[in-house]
Amino acid sequence: MPHHSDDPPRRVAGAVPRVTELVTADIRFPTSRELDGSDAMNPDPDYSAAYVILRTDAGDGHEGHGFAFTIGRGNDVQVAAIETLRPYVVGRPLAELLDDLGGFSRDLIGDSQLRWLGPEKGVMHMAISAVVNAAWDLKAKRAGQPLWQLLAEMSPERIVDLVDFRYLGDALTREEALEILHRAVPGRAERVETLRAQGYPAYTTSPGWLGYDDAKLARLCREAVADGFGQIKLKVGADVEDDVRRLRIARATVGPDIRIAVDANQRWEVAEAISWMSRLAEFDPHWIEEPTSPDEVLGHAAIRAAIAPVKVATGEHVQNRIVFKQLLQAGAIDFLQLDACRVGGVNENIAILLLAAKFGVPVCPHAGGVGLCELVRHLSMFDYVAVSGTLQDRVIEYVDHLHEHFVDPVVIERGAYRAPTAPGFSATMHPASIDTYRYPDGLFWIADRAAELAETHVGAAS
Repeated sequence: MPHHSDDPPRRVAGAVPRVTELVTADIRFPTSRELDGSDAMNPDPDYSAAYVILRTDAGDGHEGHGFAFTIGRGNDVQVAAIETLRPYVVGRPLAELLDDLGGFSRDLIGDSQLRWLGPEKGVMHMAISAVVNAAWDLKAKRAGQPLWQLLAEMSPERIVDLVDFRYLGDALTREEALEILHRAVPGRAERVETLRAQGYPAYTTSPGWLGYDDAKLARLCREAVADGFGQIKLKVGADVEDDVRRLRIARATVGPDIRIAVDANQRWEVAEAISWMSRLAEFDPHWIEEPTSPDEVLGHAAIRAAIAPVKVATGEHVQNRIVFKQLLQAGAIDFLQLDACRVGGVNENIAILLLAAKFGVPVCPHAGGVGLCELVRHLSMFDYVAVSGTLQDRVIEYVDHLHEHFVDPVVIERGAYRAPTAPGFSATMHPASIDTYRYPDGLFWIADRAAELAETHVGAAS
């Protein structure tokens, strides 16, 4: 159970500051009750975070916060995986950790016994992501900068030192990455000012959950346009006639000039995806997201070739930089959708951003969930300032869920993410939210079980 204290750990005078604690929490929100987040593959998600806090004895009061996103059952397994990383973190000298986060990432990912659980995929890799991201959060807080700015001010040489180029050499070398980064150095300051003045373009998925009725769909579409969004996204894939009806409502509501993306959440076989999208083509979908298994590289390529000019997007469940590399090499995607918590954290996502820049594919990250909007904006803003240098065809997903639980929540203005200014990676949750939604002993879950038990007794008595 997390301990919340206003007093930082004490350090003996003259001692080297170290990481003293790794604290975890299983945090779950009952989003399934309103069908928020419902799609063709996940009809009843309870958005959850396997949460981690790194504490030190540096005496400055700063903590590193990170998490892995899940949708309910199994979040305890994810927490357990994070717990296994405690010996790799607790006791590390703070300077050694934060001055070489490339080495720290490689230490965790490269451990011979941990690798056997992946390698570089699944629950263990997501646990590493949570811890690596927490270390970056701590580094940025101690530097007094938001993460995107901290990264964007690094030299190209320091940035490439963060990247593990293993298995990437046939697509991206260190020298090519340096060239990409050096090419983006001119204009960095101007792009920072653009971000601060205009923000980063967003699109919204809030109207599109499958569990919403038609009236709610139309109302949320109208609200999205009124709020300045130039793109919305609808979930599809459960029933083709239902999808036709819902897309007809959405298109009639937003008009011809607003982009409508659709998302199948891996529901289809390759041939089924091609057939289904032929039915939806009349509504001018901007992209089809996750039309099939995220591991189906050649299937994505076949779908893309068959449904053009509709574009293909994927990435939220792609497990590592190697699969992203193959999607790009195969010409399988038009938009790359990295996730802040799915791969091995900030370091691996930098590698993925560099791969996308090499192949000229726009990055439009996956967000929503618990805190994913908060985190991924930093990666996109770093990409714009220091890697790709462009906003062309780039948008970050936005979902209006659960932001109130974060100390530095996203702010959307006129359909764009405002650039965060608070130090850190924006991963810190309010202590009261952790205490309320920690599973199964948080205040909400205790009260929920009591209400369920009382209802059972009333039913039995009647």
